[in-house]
Amino acid sequence: MVGVIGIVVMFAVLFLFRIPAAFTMMIVGFLGVAYVTSFKAALGMIGPDLWNIFSNYGLTVIPMFILVGEFVHYGGYNNSLYYATYRWFGHYRGGLAITTIMACAAFSAISGSNTATAATMSSVAIPEMKKYHYHPMLNAGSVAAGSTLGVLIPPSIVLVVYGLYTGQSIGKLFFGNIIPSAILTVLIAATVFYICFLHPEWGPKGPKNTWRERIKALPEILDILILFAIIMYALFTGVVTATEAAAASCALGLAICLIRKKLSWKGFIASIADTLRISCLVFMILAGATIFGRFLAVTRLPFEAASIISSLALPKWMLLWLILICYIIGGCVMDALAFLLISLPIFFPLVTQMGYDPIWFGQVICIVTTMGAIMPPIGICCYVVAGMAEDIPLGTVFRGAFYYMPSYIISIIILMLFPYWTVLVLSNLVR
Repeated sequence: MVGVIGIVVMFAVLFLFRIPAAFTMMIVGFLGVAYVTSFKAALGMIGPDLWNIFSNYGLTVIPMFILVGEFVHYGGYNNSLYYATYRWFGHYRGGLAITTIMACAAFSAISGSNTATAATMSSVAIPEMKKYHYHPMLNAGSVAAGSTLGVLIPPSIVLVVYGLYTGQSIGKLFFGNIIPSAILTVLIAATVFYICFLHPEWGPKGPKNTWRERIKALPEILDILILFAIIMYALFTGVVTATEAAAASCALGLAICLIRKKLSWKGFIASIADTLRISCLVFMILAGATIFGRFLAVTRLPFEAASIISSLALPKWMLLWLILICYIIGGCVMDALAFLLISLPIFFPLVTQMGYDPIWFGQVICIVTTMGAIMPPIGICCYVVAGMAEDIPLGTVFRGAFYYMPSYIISIIILMLFPYWTVLVLSNLVR
């Protein structure tokens, strides 16, 4: 009961006082542990927990993957990616929206952050779609939905955190994610065609480029493809660990930007500053979730919840959907990464007990987590897009993003129907 009350108090503090999720989890978790045990015991438990988190060598992979994304961003590759894909898809109805989604997918293959992808692509795509009189809902909605791919496509910060927290191979998680991310990308792009079928005036056709112009644009994205291919090949063959791959990606990304003379000194400093800011945000969430997770463990709530759920006379696929609904609701009301870390101690043992593969479950959770980034009231990607496009109201952004919700549901269903061919066929090849 104390654990349940603690969760209620945490959400109340989040809504009433608007304290960031990381600090809310820290405060409520520490006070909860102190109440259940003692103040001295709480200090004795939490100190070592925090030390174990921040001294974990594996966590260095997070700032390095963020840093390579910032190098690419400040090197101007976001513009190159956008205009290269525009030459291939811009002449279709809704082509600029499809261009945005494909460019988001390409940028996500380096960035690993949905907010970075949202901010980067908003600055490029939204003005272009306004120029061709795209409807605000299609304009902002496509950017918001496309930016969620930053969490899904490797190197995904969510997959890294999931792998470190559950002890799974990050290389297997990354390769198991290739087909699911391709499925979701195609479904989101197909949604644009469906929207333009319902509302043809929302996405006017752009000018058609010649085949020569299209082929000429390909070298502009070749650098990104080479960087992504080298990292994934190194992980696939087992030549390097995930941390070493992240370090190599930083070195290669910086070298490419310098050789192409795309990164100025000012851009380099800005990359470092943004990486520090985003990394600190992620680490504070990890710290807060660790403290709150210790509180839940002390109250034995995760064990009781798992026992109650597993005792229900329901098929295991129905139990899985109940868990996913909890993730969807949780992602609507608080930071998705924070909720993931709070809920994993409760649901991960139950899922593995039901016989689901942990690598496969990581992909499903990653897709569900991306939904939270565009769902009200938290929907961080929608807030970023609305902030970058000041003349498009936040409500319009949320309504535009809502059109893409079926894409996520269909993706999850496909993964549930074909777990081997969508995830395990590639992840099992990793050495």
